[in-house]
Amino acid sequence: MPFLFDECHFSYRGVPVFSGLSLRFAEGTTVLLGPNGAGKSTLLGLAASFHAPAAGKVSFMGVSAGERRARSEYRRRVGWMPQHVAPVAGLTVREQVSYAGWLKGMSRRAAWDGALEALAAVGLGGLAERSAGRLSGGQLRRVGLAQALVHRAEALLLDEPTAGLDPRQRETFRDVLGQVAERAHLVVSTHQTEDLTALYASVVVLDRGRPVFTGPTDAFLRAGGGSVERAYDRYVEAEA
Repeated sequence: MPFLFDECHFSYRGVPVFSGLSLRFAEGTTVLLGPNGAGKSTLLGLAASFHAPAAGKVSFMGVSAGERRARSEYRRRVGWMPQHVAPVAGLTVREQVSYAGWLKGMSRRAAWDGALEALAAVGLGGLAERSAGRLSGGQLRRVGLAQALVHRAEALLLDEPTAGLDPRQRETFRDVLGQVAERAHLVVSTHQTEDLTALYASVVVLDRGRPVFTGPTDAFLRAGGGSVERAYDRYVEAEA
């Protein structure tokens, strides 16, 4: 199993988010669903090693995110696009993506070359030399995706990657996602489920810090009679 959460406890500003969370993500492509406040972004932050659980363990392919000696290896193997992507003051778009690759352990030359490749993949190759601070919100989202792609991680964690994108940009994202899925595990948090059956092999539904469904996409759909919305409402309402 790519990601494993074992009895994880985590609180944010004194408010418990996870209490004894145990969860395994399947191989391949997984969509993470749940209402606002369910803990989806926090879960991805834990998987990215941005957050650390107060107790319990997070691992990827047997490598622990919490062991200091293994943390660099863990972060090289995992890419993360957070929900909020901000420009780095004074950097061009290419420099910002290159810097993200360097932080992941790439050489400066490899990161510089890889940044251009990643930007081309998300349709921003023509803006590589523009100041990152002059990008629109949708363009910044794609920079965030490029930052997650640049070091060719074994797994990508994408938090609402299509938020703020127009229909054409979402189509570009879907194309990129299909290409990346051929070489990496994906966990994508999203509210846009129109392509769920085509893009994702597995579904995890999170509600109030607990997984209320984990399994194949076809099993999830059967629970709703073929409707994503009815399946989602069934599992979330069961916890209401």
